[in-house]
Amino acid sequence: MAADGFAPILAALTTMQSSADQVRKLQAHTFLEAFQKSVKLESPEAWTLTHTILSSPDVPLEAKLFAATTLKGKIIYDLDQIPRSSLPPLRDSLLSVLSEFRSGPRPIRTQLCVCLANLAIQMTEWKDVLPYVGSRLGNSAGDCILEFLQVLPEEVTEGRKINLTEEDLIGRTKELLEDNAPYVMTLLVQYSNSSASAAINPRLLECMTSWLREIPAADIVKSPLLDVIVNGLSSDTSFEASVDCICAIYRDTRDVDESFETIQLLYPKIVALQPKIAEAADLQDTDALKGITRLFAEAGEAWVVMIARLPDDFRGLVEAILECCARDQDREAISLTFLFWNEFKQMITVERYQRARARFGDVFAKLVDIMIRHLEFPTPDGPDEIDLFGGDRVQEEKFREFRHAMGDVLKDCCEVITVTECLGKAFNLIQDWVATYASQSTANHVPHWQQLEAPLFAMRAMGRMVSPEESVVMHQLIPLIVQIPDHEKLRFQAIMALGRYTEWTAQHPEFLQQQLNFVIAGFDHPSGEVVRASALAFRFFGTECRKLLKDHCVPLHGFYESILDKLPLQSQDEVTEGVSYVVSAQPPERIYETLKLYCDPIVERLKIRANNAKVEQSEGGLLALSDTLILLNIFINNVQPYYAPTAENQAVKYWREILPVLSAVADNFTDNANILERICRCWRTMILSYRTAVFPLLGDLANQLAKGFQDSRAGCFLWVTDAILREFADGQEFVEPGTTEAIYAFFEQQAIAFLRIMDQMSPGDIPDVIEDFFRLLVDALIYYNHQFIPAAICGPTLSAAIASLVLQQEGPLIMTLHYIRDFLSYGTDRPTSSRFGDMSDAARQPSAAELQKLVKNLIVVQGEALVQLTLAGMMFTFPRDCLQDASGVLIALFELMPQQTASWFGATIATLPAGSVKAGEADRIMNNIAAKIQAGDLRKLKSVLQGTAIIAPYTSLPNLHLTDFTISYRRRNVAPRDGLLGGSEPARFKYKG
Repeated sequence: MAADGFAPILAALTTMQSSADQVRKLQAHTFLEAFQKSVKLESPEAWTLTHTILSSPDVPLEAKLFAATTLKGKIIYDLDQIPRSSLPPLRDSLLSVLSEFRSGPRPIRTQLCVCLANLAIQMTEWKDVLPYVGSRLGNSAGDCILEFLQVLPEEVTEGRKINLTEEDLIGRTKELLEDNAPYVMTLLVQYSNSSASAAINPRLLECMTSWLREIPAADIVKSPLLDVIVNGLSSDTSFEASVDCICAIYRDTRDVDESFETIQLLYPKIVALQPKIAEAADLQDTDALKGITRLFAEAGEAWVVMIARLPDDFRGLVEAILECCARDQDREAISLTFLFWNEFKQMITVERYQRARARFGDVFAKLVDIMIRHLEFPTPDGPDEIDLFGGDRVQEEKFREFRHAMGDVLKDCCEVITVTECLGKAFNLIQDWVATYASQSTANHVPHWQQLEAPLFAMRAMGRMVSPEESVVMHQLIPLIVQIPDHEKLRFQAIMALGRYTEWTAQHPEFLQQQLNFVIAGFDHPSGEVVRASALAFRFFGTECRKLLKDHCVPLHGFYESILDKLPLQSQDEVTEGVSYVVSAQPPERIYETLKLYCDPIVERLKIRANNAKVEQSEGGLLALSDTLILLNIFINNVQPYYAPTAENQAVKYWREILPVLSAVADNFTDNANILERICRCWRTMILSYRTAVFPLLGDLANQLAKGFQDSRAGCFLWVTDAILREFADGQEFVEPGTTEAIYAFFEQQAIAFLRIMDQMSPGDIPDVIEDFFRLLVDALIYYNHQFIPAAICGPTLSAAIASLVLQQEGPLIMTLHYIRDFLSYGTDRPTSSRFGDMSDAARQPSAAELQKLVKNLIVVQGEALVQLTLAGMMFTFPRDCLQDASGVLIALFELMPQQTASWFGATIATLPAGSVKAGEADRIMNNIAAKIQAGDLRKLKSVLQGTAIIAPYTSLPNLHLTDFTISYRRRNVAPRDGLLGGSEPARFKYKG
């Protein structure tokens, strides 16, 4: 009979693990999810069902794990379904099941321990938890008891869904943890002394680590347990658990003043472990070396203040960390030390600890040598010098990332022992290589190139630290770099390094030409990586040395045209960045002609590629057209000359000439979102780059934006409209009132076009357009609230916002909710933005009181639908990151119209499916809301409605939080198939304007 009850569950689990098709697996997943959340689980038989599965000998382990997980969820969230008088039998039944799994499998045993821990937390009448569990499980269940002891502090301190008030939770925490700490301490000591195997049992050490939340580290260090933990490092079985436990002790000693005595006892035992570094390295035991390195590094992090104060006393620890770095030949452990070196650097570069800085200067000098050595590429076993990692691309990528992290450590060293000394070490290594191997280099072979490439990379990594005034090393280093052998990786690294020193070069123009020649020559290199490096370096030279290059615009244009079409896309952008900055350095009177020189060829490419793309309709042609638009946008963004407000902006003059070309492309590709976005990006960049100077092209641009949006229904046109709305708002400098009025009329035109689109399409078809539209409306409220709120389109836009709440995409929803919250704020005396008294025609504008009345009138009509869809979204469909904004909408409604909102809220709760809300739950929250409204205490109402976090502690008591209520509801219920609320779907948006 019982087997028949859970047969469908077993069948669904079997389907999930089989090779069944995705449709059947989805059906099985839905069934299992519904089983876990279903309100039918309220019956006592449902609680019994999970126990039955766990106790049945013939049930597969996967099904038992599912049952244990389900039972855990029931205990955490739904324990109030069981009468308090039934909790002791539930506890005893759970202990019986746990006893059956005391020897494993561990995943099931862990889930059952979590069940028991959460039952203990909520069963406040159970006072003798630890002795009772120990007596029921017996002496033979050592690992099981230890795991329960490990889980209990974790669930008490980290559990997020405990059905207790804060006061009860504090009291229960004291009973379970604080009061039991001495008992647990004694128990752990006794168990560790019971046998040799017990002393190295990893469960014992894991239990200690968990109880360090409650037991002071000082008590552990002063007890026999410290020797147990340290001795555990000598056993492979307990090594990792011992490392975790010691590191947990460190975290409790970070307050070095308070923990000085504890550190004094612990430090000698830690430093005595230093021989294990060489032992692990000699045995090539990577895991052991990583564990030992972590021990020393985390000790350094915890005691970094003490090291800075007492450098002589703690030097041994720093030297041990350095030795870990030096002996890590496989580079697996060294990254564990990076945080320590950074924190140590920050500490000893403070004036107060200059003595420590001087004391450890030699350590950081050695660290530079070690890091540069670790930067070396591996030496291949065979003659193949191309594939250095034996085809292991994951390892190759890991090494590349690792090098950049080591570069950060080199920067830390620069701050401690000066950049000149660090740079000098790289320079010396380069010099040594040149003296030893340069004469042996040929076009096809460069001996030991790894020893040259590593200091080049180090030099590149330290580039940001080098002052433009550096005068010791750079004068010798630059001439040396531009003469390195033509090896792919050497050439790449040298060019990348030069790109990091362009700020220095800008102050030393005598070194520019030789570097620029070296970089430009790289564009002809057969290696794609070298070409890409050259493009990136050229970008930096153009950016930093633009004033030195401004007289070379014509030859640079020839170079630019000759290589542009040969480069990969990213490199095209980077080279264009470089030349655009050189163009920006031209005198104002030459901006137009120089822009024309550089951009006319790009515009010609644009025309040709647009014609080809229109004819061929190939993906490659469309991408080429889109990429060409990016190049134009780079010039628009970077060439921003200054002109007096009354003078014609020469850059705008040029962009006005090409506006018809961009408009024509937009008209011909209304169905290609990528191309439209690129064009709109160009237009938006014009607005942001030249601000009110774009006024001469504003009329044509506005017409094109309106036409483009109507033809394409692409949200990018609203994106540009938003930029215009902000830049030409009332009160902006050099903006006439007539211009502001025209801009607002243009905005209304765009808004009406959107409303007509939404009348014809469902929100799910245009989520991106909705996001752009409500982003536009947020700014319209800020800058034009006095015109927008009284306007005829205000009501329909609110309706559109409410209709958009059926969406499930995070971006559009957040923007819609932001708009609604901002709109509601104008119904209060705390609007999001107020421009009253700051307008040239303030006498003709509505007052704050008039705007408040208009907002309230709209809410009277549309508030019920707003409450329904907001609450439905919070309970069923909104992504979690939207819940706080949704809660903010309801809070704003309660503050604006408390009685009406309470009525709408109650009516919405009443439409929820029968049985989906716990008994009395809805009444509790409604009564609490009504009490706060009646008392006129809206400030406290806010605390009732809004949780402190999205994942806040859920409570079933009178101080229920709305966010908590909806999250708990979502966990316990799946969205109904017959509509979100009462079986009905929201009305579709209609617009008759």
